[in-house]
Amino acid sequence: MQASAKSTSGSCGIRVASSALSSPAAAVQEAKAALGSGDFQHIIAFFGIDYDANLLARTLAEAFPSIPTSGCTTAGEIGPDGMMQGGLLLIAFPRHGFKVHTELITDIDQFGVERATHAARRLKAKICPPDTRLDRKNVFALLLVDGLSNAEENIVAAIHWEIEDVELVGGSAGDGICFDHTTMIHNGHVARRAAILMMIESDYPFRVFKTQNFEPTGIKLVVTAADTENRIVHELNAEPAAREYAAAIGLRPDELGPFSFASYPLVVKVGGDYYCRSIRNMNPDGSLSFFCAIDEGLVFTVARPRDILSATETTLSDVDATLGGIDIVVGFDCVLRRLDAESRQIRHQMDELYKKYSVAGFHTYGEQYNAMHLNQTLTGIAFGRRVEG
Repeated sequence: MQASAKSTSGSCGIRVASSALSSPAAAVQEAKAALGSGDFQHIIAFFGIDYDANLLARTLAEAFPSIPTSGCTTAGEIGPDGMMQGGLLLIAFPRHGFKVHTELITDIDQFGVERATHAARRLKAKICPPDTRLDRKNVFALLLVDGLSNAEENIVAAIHWEIEDVELVGGSAGDGICFDHTTMIHNGHVARRAAILMMIESDYPFRVFKTQNFEPTGIKLVVTAADTENRIVHELNAEPAAREYAAAIGLRPDELGPFSFASYPLVVKVGGDYYCRSIRNMNPDGSLSFFCAIDEGLVFTVARPRDILSATETTLSDVDATLGGIDIVVGFDCVLRRLDAESRQIRHQMDELYKKYSVAGFHTYGEQYNAMHLNQTLTGIAFGRRVEG
């Protein structure tokens, strides 16, 4: 069988390997071989939905018997060879230069705020004494969360409140574009309706960032009827939601789909900035399901995309200059950004851009950035080279 593994490593010691093999056991072994020998302390796995999650979790535990693992299903992976779909990506943190502390948070759709708060508090206690503040220059939080839980906003807010001004970044697990079920894995176990919180201490400089590529138009759509618990909008401007949205962007309802949702995002204004509240899918009754929380009375603005390549390049270039050179990036990229790149036939250029800046991560159902749960955004943590002395 022809090898499909790709790998890369940064001078900070983080190593990344991917495999496109369809067998969980074969993919793990191939990716492990590509990682090479190293004194790893934690491995993050992002993987396609066609893998048997239970088998994959067990195989990872057997392949790395003394190394904790965390991970989730995706809507696509980003690895050493660019964007993948249905593969396995491993990101291995070295023991030297990093300390990774993790907790699995279960039943987040029912007890998310309480359990997320307690998890953040316990992890914080492992890093600093009680009643002292975490040092945001040396610590950041990384969150993986079930993208179908409808609980991301509450989870992110609870964690952000507890860890104060320490920066948080992360992504919502996906399942391709099926919207059926997502899966988390943690230390050999499989969980749904769950999240994984990581508090990571780093001896290396880092920058948390976000980038988006849209600009608002003058078209407004007001949510006039909605099922807020399930993030479903039934009416916009007192008209059937799908019909009104389609009319606003110059399409018929039967022409709506993932590519049109990616090309014409809906945004809301928060504190002077616009943030996406992207449409997940159109339902048979003409309602619209969203990736983010919605409320009746919410005012959407129809947005149009700017050049995704130049917007992303500008952000990564700025981060590169700030760090004095990007060593590696762990990124969380909305699946709608990938679909938009594909529809505009610039996926290859996006691949090259991600490879240029050593981006590794996955395509998400939502992105976390400090206290915000976002859509149609690339968020990430970029690492630089250690400054000696």
